[in-house]
Amino acid sequence: MPSNLTGLDHSRNETVMKWIELSVTTPPEFVEPLAQLFRRHGHGGVAIENVVCYNPDEGEKLPDGDVKVLTYVPRKEFTCERRNWIDLGVRLVAHVASISPLVEREIDQVDWENAWKEHFQPLRIGDKVVIVPSWSEYSPKTGDLVTCLDPGMAFGTGHHPTTKMCIELLEEHVCPGFDILDMGCGSGILSIVAAKLGASRVIGLEIDDVAANVAASNVKSNEVCAVEVIHGTLPHPAVVNRTFDITIANISSREIVKLAPHLMSSMKPEGVLIASGILEENADNVVEAMSARGSSVVGTFTEEDWVTLVVKGPSSS
Repeated sequence: MPSNLTGLDHSRNETVMKWIELSVTTPPEFVEPLAQLFRRHGHGGVAIENVVCYNPDEGEKLPDGDVKVLTYVPRKEFTCERRNWIDLGVRLVAHVASISPLVEREIDQVDWENAWKEHFQPLRIGDKVVIVPSWSEYSPKTGDLVTCLDPGMAFGTGHHPTTKMCIELLEEHVCPGFDILDMGCGSGILSIVAAKLGASRVIGLEIDDVAANVAASNVKSNEVCAVEVIHGTLPHPAVVNRTFDITIANISSREIVKLAPHLMSSMKPEGVLIASGILEENADNVVEAMSARGSSVVGTFTEEDWVTLVVKGPSSS
């Protein structure tokens, strides 16, 4: 995942900045390695065209049809070495997949801005929360809680049904002063939203070090000092048992089942677990794992093929 996207820096006072757009067309199953390649050797941001959200950890089938993966690099930062590494990676993938050659074109800043705007728009979720790309201009309405995110995020932008449902439930359940644990925080979107809703302490755990850095960057840009992003997973010494009012796990059914003992023990007796990232066909597995620990599902929410569960522990039933 990208850590920043600094191209739209108006303080530079450059009237026309030139950008290089790099793109490749690929079958969906090769989107992830190519996106990682672009993030590592590009400027940071990656856009994905015509892709349907899916979760391979949930066993969800890949969408049909080719997908276009793009990144943008400022011309003055575009070196031969950078381009050669990207081209080499594309050629290696081409040995095992039918993908297009790397396409390179120069564009002006205004075209770059419009290209990003095609992929990332401000998004209102629930009554208060608005997710805004970091480059976008947005005039908040009274009561809006604006969360600014890097537009190059591949996951955790609020557009996936599981993230949307989690935000809606946070808006319903978070009270001022709450302690929140966000397991698998990704871009940090749920941690930031929880803090803006009034949580006094939020711990975001993320096992992927690149994603953890992205989350920390987004936390800093949103100026939410209540959020601490930690690279790691459960169990973790920073996560003291029975101390969290709400625990969020927007990961996958497999990981939720695996981590069920730690997720439930993290919560206060009256606490709530918001479990998401669950395909409908796998929801029963999560319910059984919770029931086996004496916990009860008190809310089930479905959007498209995705399920989010609200779970209370045995001491709060």
